[in-house]
Amino acid sequence: MKILKTIFIILGVIFLIFIIAIVLFFIFDPFNMKPVLVNSFSGIKINSPASSETVDKHPLLNEDQERMLETLGVDVENLPTQITPEMEKCLTEALGAERVKEIIGGVSPNPIDFLKAKNCLGQ
Repeated sequence: MKILKTIFIILGVIFLIFIIAIVLFFIFDPFNMKPVLVNSFSGIKINSPASSETVDKHPLLNEDQERMLETLGVDVENLPTQITPEMEKCLTEALGAERVKEIIGGVSPNPIDFLKAKNCLGQ
């Protein structure tokens, strides 16, 4: 019986630490993931335009890329409109040459891509 009691106490402590960690990550938001979590659970589309015409917010991004970045909480209008050689080198080091080519070709970046490259873009 002592062994069973000890196991339940250990599992309870682990569960409590896990819950506290989740709450702290949500409060302090070290990876800026709160907009993603809030939008995914609320079902609200923040990028659905009120009118039928679409507005190009960034000349280097297509609509899908803009939508993905807005879902991550990024203001695409504040992103640089020109990629300098230093930025390109930083992006290649952060994401890899193949992934950079895919994104330039029109593939939408995922949250991990943005987290890796956000320092390169001044975010």
